[in-house]
Amino acid sequence: MTAGGGCPAVIAVTPGRKYWEATLTIPMATSPGMEPTTAGPSRARVIVVLGVMVALGPLTIDMYLPALPSLADELGVTSSVAQLTLTGTLAGLALGQLVVGPLSDSLGRRRPLMAGIVLHMLASLVCLFAPNIAVLGIARGLQGMGAAAAMVVAVAVVGDLFTESVAATVMSRLMLVLGVAPVIAPSLGAAVLLKASWHWVFAALVVIAGALLLVALFALPETLPVEHRRPLRVRSIGATYLELLRDARFVVLVLVGALGMSGLFAYIAGASFVLQGRYGLDQQMFALVFGAGAIALIGATQFNVVLLRRFAPQTIALSALAAASVFGVVFVALSLTHVGGLAGFVVPVWAVLAAMGLGLPNAPAVALSRHPDAAGTAAALLGAAQFSIGAAIAPLVGVLGNDEFALASVMTAGIVIALVALMAVGVSKDATDPLTVEEAVAEPA
Repeated sequence: MTAGGGCPAVIAVTPGRKYWEATLTIPMATSPGMEPTTAGPSRARVIVVLGVMVALGPLTIDMYLPALPSLADELGVTSSVAQLTLTGTLAGLALGQLVVGPLSDSLGRRRPLMAGIVLHMLASLVCLFAPNIAVLGIARGLQGMGAAAAMVVAVAVVGDLFTESVAATVMSRLMLVLGVAPVIAPSLGAAVLLKASWHWVFAALVVIAGALLLVALFALPETLPVEHRRPLRVRSIGATYLELLRDARFVVLVLVGALGMSGLFAYIAGASFVLQGRYGLDQQMFALVFGAGAIALIGATQFNVVLLRRFAPQTIALSALAAASVFGVVFVALSLTHVGGLAGFVVPVWAVLAAMGLGLPNAPAVALSRHPDAAGTAAALLGAAQFSIGAAIAPLVGVLGNDEFALASVMTAGIVIALVALMAVGVSKDATDPLTVEEAVAEPA
């Protein structure tokens, strides 16, 4: 097999493991029934395609954020009740990943992906015509389940093709592509709201999901060969989940990633009410400020690639969580004293998001590297933990008052707990070093 220009691609296949490494090209297995190709897509193309896939989740979450206040007014509900539609989406993302992960380990990556995108399109149509908050909340949950397929399959493909440090680098690049979605999504939603009601945000999502379906059909080959697929049996699926949950380091890394993400979900849940309600920003200004926070997150994920040349992923994650905790404490203090006005809110938020950008790619990458033979199920647990905690976080911000202190305290609490969890289990120099739950109890931090 050769790369462009006739240079041979160096491919190392590790016996007993289902991931492949390639320096120049990434060979991929084809779907059952397809003839094998002689060359796979470049790493850059894979990153772009996977980034487009995982962007469906953030677009689904963020496009309607500018519409939350008007949605609450039109449907005659409180802001905290309106936030439950966000909770429904996050719950659907969590549940969907638990289902799609094992399916993708058994059926391959492509078929569950395309089925999920079709479900997302149908749910978006229901949202478009939703007559009340109950129907909207249920449809948003189904939307989340559909988007989950795109997200979990994309992460599983990373596990199929890459290992620890390379996987962390690819995850950072994915977050660069993925980071565009939170920047443009509120602006897209605000643009729709200039000409139409919040219902038409979901019409735009139907079009976007349709475009992604075409990308899945024509640009994403199958990466899981038939001989490496797991049997689709309840007992087998349960055994795989049990195997993962018995790995204490994997569980802690999953929780670290999920709790770190809780800060981002707290910001998503409360930002529109604080920035538009408390500081009086209009929908367009809100989109710009929200996007600036996403840029801070994106920039940090790319700096993470530079740090990975010198430091282990676990070390970077630990340092990033420590920095985010310090910034979070400052944020809580400023929110209590109301010092600094709008700048006193957005600057510490951006600092926290930047620190999170250094930690978020690393914990999931190391966790996936521990179980490359069950990448789909491992990716499902990672995603489900992130979005189930996010589903709990969204209404918590509303219950606490939807103000600066509520947002700051919830963001900071999740990050501090993640830091404590990672410090408690210790940072192994070898990410694949086995550690059972029983050994974790006995092993000193």
